[in-house]
Amino acid sequence: MPSNNHYDVTAWPHGDPFEDIGEVINSIIADVKARQTIADVNDGGKPGAVIYIPPGDYRLRTQVLIDISFLKIQGSGHGFTSSSIRFNVADDEWAGLHELWPGGSRILVDLALDTANDESTGAAFRVARTGSPRISSVEFSNFCIDGLHFSGDGPGDNLENSYVNGKTGISVADANDSLRITGMGFVYLEHALTIYNADALSIHDNFIAECGNCIELRGWGQASKITDNLLGAGFRGHSIYAENHGGLLITANNIFPRGASSVHLDGVTRSSVTNNRLHSFYPGMVILAANSAENLVASNHFLHDHEPWTPFLGVDNGRDDLFGLLRINGSNNSVIGNHFSEVIDSLSVRPAGATPVIIRLITGTGNYLSSNHVVAMDVDVKSNDSAFEGQVDALLTTEESEGLVVTTVMVDAAATRNTILDSGREDQVIADESLNAIRHTPSMGTMPSGLRRVTRKDAPAMVRRDHP
Repeated sequence: MPSNNHYDVTAWPHGDPFEDIGEVINSIIADVKARQTIADVNDGGKPGAVIYIPPGDYRLRTQVLIDISFLKIQGSGHGFTSSSIRFNVADDEWAGLHELWPGGSRILVDLALDTANDESTGAAFRVARTGSPRISSVEFSNFCIDGLHFSGDGPGDNLENSYVNGKTGISVADANDSLRITGMGFVYLEHALTIYNADALSIHDNFIAECGNCIELRGWGQASKITDNLLGAGFRGHSIYAENHGGLLITANNIFPRGASSVHLDGVTRSSVTNNRLHSFYPGMVILAANSAENLVASNHFLHDHEPWTPFLGVDNGRDDLFGLLRINGSNNSVIGNHFSEVIDSLSVRPAGATPVIIRLITGTGNYLSSNHVVAMDVDVKSNDSAFEGQVDALLTTEESEGLVVTTVMVDAAATRNTILDSGREDQVIADESLNAIRHTPSMGTMPSGLRRVTRKDAPAMVRRDHP
């Protein structure tokens, strides 16, 4: 027996999904609400529905308002392709391109924005419902939300490079439980995902790029995860931002380099940033701010290098090289086993003549830094008119580079009673050793503190001084 809770936007009799899919989806949601009115029938009552979007281009002129639980909107392809590359190709070359726009099951956000540029009015999909219980189990899966064009002041007077247009892909306004965003594509939106007051949220396996901001968790939240995504924001925004969250898991993401920050945590506690590949053209890659406490930052790969693509040369995020790649304002955080690659031109360091800082502790006590490895190389900066080739060349170049002098750990005066182990040589760590516990990484030919060398042929190479 066919289910009456499965809808296809192209088969729904009200509205034209190709001209305004927002009107069609709102009509379907109204039908679900009209049919599912009783809350308790045979231990059930309101199962929700699935709305299917076949592959194709669907213009959205009316915002979709989701105010029911157990609704899944799904397509058949996230459809991401780079709009930024296309908009930086000469117009006379467009005819030779295989495709010009993102594809798959694609939503074209064509909302009329008001002059106030209210965040909620610019959202293609708005999830909003107050009262009890919280709205739950709303899912977005396997389709593309495309903001089409940027319209602000961009580098080189190119509006399409501004990352500004007032558009949001999905905005969740009220407290929510167990929402899922999986297998989605987001492109050319000022805000891809803006979610308030999330509990057990899952953002998994999405492609979120060429957006002003990618993932923003605002208000407060708990027990959520951001995993296995490919994402990267614009130079004005965050790739991943979270505030007032506890138990947040950020793992196995590949974060692209142009965002003003890769991960920015503001007042976040007892959360994990682990096993991510983080790439940035600017300092301030990972920021723990507003007394973020008891977090684990472990086994991540940080790469800081230079912008190689010609249209964005000279753009930065306003931070100098003393800011730190990882910056901590908070207490009792663990920073363990991370790899940092600082691959920059010494002539570009700001302020001129400064020594770049890798990890900087601004405030807090009880932070534990251990076994972090820093590779710092001085390279010549090269640019390329091809975004793909320029970036790949930069990533693969490891030869003909000389070492760069860096400060691996800087501990400011307001940070005390912290522990720094094996995260930099004595000349690379700046800290008051009367107020912090320090064990430096041994330099070549030196012995770690507490060890001596013995010469008996059958003895181990090093023993403790108190060894009998």
